[in-house]
Amino acid sequence: MELTVGPSQFFWPADFWTGFYQDLTQSPVDRVVIGELVCSKRLPFYQDRIPDAIAALIEAGKQVSLTSLALITLKRERKLTAELAEMGVTVEVNDLTALAHLPKGCAFTVGPLVNVYNEGTLNWLAARGANRVCLPPELPLASVEALTRVANDLEIAIEVWGHGRIPLAISGRCYHARLHGRTKDNCQFACEDDPDGLEVLTGDGRPFMAMNGVQTLSDSYACTDHQIDQLRWVGVSALRLSPQSKGFAKLCILYRQRLDQTLPQGGVAKAITTEDPALRLSDGFLTGACGADWSGTS
Repeated sequence: MELTVGPSQFFWPADFWTGFYQDLTQSPVDRVVIGELVCSKRLPFYQDRIPDAIAALIEAGKQVSLTSLALITLKRERKLTAELAEMGVTVEVNDLTALAHLPKGCAFTVGPLVNVYNEGTLNWLAARGANRVCLPPELPLASVEALTRVANDLEIAIEVWGHGRIPLAISGRCYHARLHGRTKDNCQFACEDDPDGLEVLTGDGRPFMAMNGVQTLSDSYACTDHQIDQLRWVGVSALRLSPQSKGFAKLCILYRQRLDQTLPQGGVAKAITTEDPALRLSDGFLTGACGADWSGTS
């Protein structure tokens, strides 16, 4: 199985962003998705650094794709989306309206924010040119297995959300701006203060979810440490690791060791929680009745 690094969901300072992708050139991952997924207002802060990051990753032997926005609403966002196809690398679609801006016959990949829930959708995407699909993280293992069987016949690689806070929703409104008493147009980039999202608590003080600008995320970090063998067995091609601001280089190594079977089941979770005992892990939606459940004992 391969390792894919998905696009960063967070707003990081430009120098930190550059350093993050430079580190990935030395990491044991196979593929990197780069660019702005959540909010187009963030893009000007690091947009001019994207070509150099792409070149460095390709030189290091990584496959590279550019993500589209999760929600395209403005004229300038449509223009930015159309320009993705001119960058010389594969485009990852996270909003189906992006397909209107891709040349017919152009191969593309599909990100986890597109609702690929059934075989008919897979067939339609394959006919349109998709060659890789990261399935939505809310799918159970049985659905992953069924879709992987069809994808194999269509020669589409299937990825599964492997690690990170799960994207739950995207909105036209900015939660971070509202929290600080600002409008979305005058947000003053409040989300930059929370490089891995801002924890949201219930009324009685329990962790509930995380907010990231216009995006809502899971509070816990989904971790497939205990499902990797099952995912391999059903034919999943790759795990997707979602970037985080701390310890990501080590995280990539741990998952590579787990996939190479030099680290036993539970080894990734044990290493992560030893480093940060307060971190909450979950199985996501692959197994169990609740996505926040955790089957591990670490």
